[in-house]
Amino acid sequence: MTKQRNWAGNYTYHASNWHIPESVEEIQRLVKKCNRLKVVGSRHSFNHIADSNEHIVSLEQLNRVIDFDKEKQKITVEAGMKYSDVCQYLGETGLALHNLASLPHISVAGACATATHGSGDKNGNLATIVSGIEFVNGNGEIITLTREEHEEEMRGLSVSLGAFGIITKLTLDLIPDFQVRQVVYQNLSFHEFYQYYDEIYASAYSVSLFTDWQEERFNQVWLKQTITEQDAVELNTDFYGAELANVNLHPISGHGAEHCTEQLGVLGPWHDRLAHFKMNFTPSSGKELQSEYILSRHHISDAMKKLNGLRDEIAPLLLVSELRSIKADDLWMSMNYKQDSIGIHFTWKDLWNEVKLVLPKIEAVLEPFQPRPHWGKLFTMDPTKLQTRYKQLPAFRQLVRKYDPDGKFRNEFLKQYIFEK
Repeated sequence: MTKQRNWAGNYTYHASNWHIPESVEEIQRLVKKCNRLKVVGSRHSFNHIADSNEHIVSLEQLNRVIDFDKEKQKITVEAGMKYSDVCQYLGETGLALHNLASLPHISVAGACATATHGSGDKNGNLATIVSGIEFVNGNGEIITLTREEHEEEMRGLSVSLGAFGIITKLTLDLIPDFQVRQVVYQNLSFHEFYQYYDEIYASAYSVSLFTDWQEERFNQVWLKQTITEQDAVELNTDFYGAELANVNLHPISGHGAEHCTEQLGVLGPWHDRLAHFKMNFTPSSGKELQSEYILSRHHISDAMKKLNGLRDEIAPLLLVSELRSIKADDLWMSMNYKQDSIGIHFTWKDLWNEVKLVLPKIEAVLEPFQPRPHWGKLFTMDPTKLQTRYKQLPAFRQLVRKYDPDGKFRNEFLKQYIFEK
């Protein structure tokens, strides 16, 4: 079989045995038959977190809604379902997801397993709304847990890193449907950000700040504001010195905005505004690399000032960098565990030999602020140092051993960053 790659094309999976099961029963048989196996979702991880030297299971055929309970405001989906399809299903139901990633075409289980995204002072990452989980453990048994009956284990399982088994279904908490308008401002100085970052992040439901690090400024500020049709709210022309954009913009300078979600303050449903890119735009691949470091938000001004000293090294390799605020949570392996956070995201040009030289420098200047790298993106942090950032890691290891006693789902990534060698 031809070697398979991830979405970005920067990583080639080692496994030559690929399986695409169509049922949970088929997954159970695979687990019982195989000594080592891992799962891929929409292949949006940039490192080896989902790789295996033996067998890989794709959940792309498990992509249905299993149950929708409007009264309880819950939806249960198969693990391979993508957020874009969940949004399409919810449509006119009157209920909504609390948040979406920048790109809506990622799988629900994969995003939750790595504590992906989260944007807004009051919004946790995507795993925080998981209230139920079904998975096949290392013995091939089906395990079903809910937050109501297994609260402590759910804190460990919701951000699973693929360590416990093969997730087959997830139950997500929903909220009432809401409307959003997206407003973009240009050229917010770092100086203004240092002084007013709390006010800036409190100004909308979700706020994204984009910089190319060419100058000491954010090129764009994207405000996703919840608003009703009855609210006749005019757009401010000034936002902390930044100017209101009068055309739709792409976060990366020089790119056309035709695939970006509607801007210019045009009101629309949550699922057409929370992501940066439109649902009907499905990129086949992205020739890019990604890194993201999450740190406690009260460090952000000092951290940005330190990073500013690396501008000349970062800028030539960069497509764009994004800063988002993320609400604290209590999920053991979440980058936002017990801390309101800021995520500093880097979308790099596809130049790994150069990028891997600048990442240690970024990690070094951020070190005083105890950054936690995104599990599914590129970083070079020493495993021992990373492990000290997770107080619940011993409990997580114990839970992994409970559900995967023989280490069937333990790959090189888990051995390197979770378990001592």
